[in-house]
Amino acid sequence: MAFLLDTNSWIHYLKHANSPIRTQLESLAPTDVVACSVVRAELLHGAEKYGNRDRRVATVVQSLAPFRSLAFDDDAAVIYARLRHELETAGAVIGPFDLQIAAISLLHGATLVTSNTGEFSRVFGLVVEDWLQ
Repeated sequence: MAFLLDTNSWIHYLKHANSPIRTQLESLAPTDVVACSVVRAELLHGAEKYGNRDRRVATVVQSLAPFRSLAFDDDAAVIYARLRHELETAGAVIGPFDLQIAAISLLHGATLVTSNTGEFSRVFGLVVEDWLQ
């Protein structure tokens, strides 16, 4: 099973040289980790917002380069729609980007790595790990 890191996990990895996330990533083969288009978009958006834009964009691109990237595609959209309906019905909605990331993780059978376990734990069937604990 592959690990898909969410945006907050990648941000911690990028900001902290001694991050436990870095240690975990270095212990895995690149084939054991996947990225996704939604997380890439959020990280690139963050790189646009601050100084040293070119360096920040290059860092994001370089950090994600070793990993296969999974798209939010039509199959993920079907899962997203079902999850969103279930969560709305239960009064337990999560953010739309987080829901897209969860749908991609479920579609591909990936374990989602996040410190945002409270939100993602609302998604039935999603396997979640927090590498900061």
